Amino acid sequence: MGSELGRLLDPLADKALLISIYVALGVAGFIPKWLVILVVSRDVMIIGAFIVSWLVNRPIPIRPAMVSKLNTAAQVAFAALVLAAYGFNLAVGPLDSVLMGLVAVLTLASIAVYLIEWIRHMGGIERAPR
Repeated sequence: MGSELGRLLDPLADKALLISIYVALGVAGFIPKWLVILVVSRDVMIIGAFIVSWLVNRPIPIRPAMVSKLNTAAQVAFAALVLAAYGFNLAVGPLDSVLMGLVAVLTLASIAVYLIEWIRHMGGIERAPR
């Protein structure tokens, strides 16, 4: 069973959890601060764009892009790897660097996709349905 409120709150809860994990890992010094800033900034940008579009009476529909889904999966995998590496004293080799790079690239790609979508929406240029 779903509701409009649930469709709004579920992604916000997911993002709050991921942001909390990334901030905690960054404060503890387990991941670079630049990555924390990148991940948090993306989510702040998305929420800010959503609020601005709502305030100017051009609400944008909530549709997660495929790159955003991949980004979330990479963020979860990287956070799990870091937590496992430090929690269980595991040697993960270059895998942490590869996943960290993947998170950075997918986060930047996600920012670009959402920014383009938002600019098109606010300018009245709608993308053709898929």
